[in-house]
Amino acid sequence: MIPNVEDYYDPGRFERMRQFAQGKETPFLVVDTAIVGDQYDELTHAFPFAKVYYAVKANPAPEMIDLLAARGSNFDIASIYELDRVLSRGVDASRVSYGNTIKKSQDIRYFFERGVRLYATDSEADLRNIAKAAPGSRIYVRLLTEGTQTADWPLSRKFGCQPDMALDLLILARDLGLVPYGLSFHVGSQQRDIGVWDAAIAKVKVIFERLQEEDGIDLKMINLGGGFPANYVNRTHELSTYAEEITRFLHEDFGEELPEIILEPGRSMVGNAGVLVSEIVLISRKSRTSLHRWIYLDVGKFSGLIETLGESIKYPVYTDKQGELEEAILAGPTCDSADVMYEDYRYPLPLTLAIGDRLYWFSTGAYTTSYSAIEFNGFPPLKAYYI
Repeated sequence: MIPNVEDYYDPGRFERMRQFAQGKETPFLVVDTAIVGDQYDELTHAFPFAKVYYAVKANPAPEMIDLLAARGSNFDIASIYELDRVLSRGVDASRVSYGNTIKKSQDIRYFFERGVRLYATDSEADLRNIAKAAPGSRIYVRLLTEGTQTADWPLSRKFGCQPDMALDLLILARDLGLVPYGLSFHVGSQQRDIGVWDAAIAKVKVIFERLQEEDGIDLKMINLGGGFPANYVNRTHELSTYAEEITRFLHEDFGEELPEIILEPGRSMVGNAGVLVSEIVLISRKSRTSLHRWIYLDVGKFSGLIETLGESIKYPVYTDKQGELEEAILAGPTCDSADVMYEDYRYPLPLTLAIGDRLYWFSTGAYTTSYSAIEFNGFPPLKAYYI
């Protein structure tokens, strides 16, 4: 069904974004920065004991960095390019974590020379590079986690290591003159099963105890990663429910005196604040008796909607048009057969839709502009406006 605006946005805010979009050439993203501020406030209220490290990769716009920096956020950085952007906005390097476990030695040195002292790792080779290029720095090791079946965008295969290797790495970090500081995990982006945090925290507890009892290493920090959801078609619990349960898991394992807790929100921080405005380029059927239409848009996988890959993220798609609904396949404008957003999951859209009509993609503030290709088929990167 066509989503109800009030289920996703304050109607006044959505109307403000729609009025702003009038007369502008599609496709483009409109982000209501007030929503991002509200999301930050909600998160810090739900987790008053935690430090927030915004995952810059979700949306690296200067407007996002400035807003969150002013509110007190720290920043999770994936590359030297993100680091340059964040530092150029006046953020001190003490508020930065190098959260990418895949990094060149010269990039580690680049971070170190600019004052960053907190690094993620999940392999011996990377750890030894850190010891050489960033001596004396604090290290946290990323664990492999379960929960891939209940996360819309899983992240477990490429990153992290098993607990026995995490133990070895933290001991080696001490021996190399680094500071074994903590552990991290990521349960998967858009994680709908709160219970996976329980299992991950239990793993962390075992490692904390073994290192303290057997090796005299006293870890100080747990990085819970991201995973908190945005509002897509498949709805999830409210953030307050996530917070209540995760806080309970932490206290069950660590008692009243918790270690330092870090959160790395990205999608949940900026996703809900964005509306992607697109235009219908063409509507067709593949046969005279076809029961569904192909609706081709001026935005697609390569211009910001890559997370529709495998139809993983299902964005709510809104139109002003009314009338009888019929299922439709939604596809992008490029000369690439992979540029189809939804074919198995067919969106019911009005039969009154016509070429030139606009479709509004809700909750697209995260991982759209940052994923948008540069000049694939000659199309420019996705434009964005921040209001």
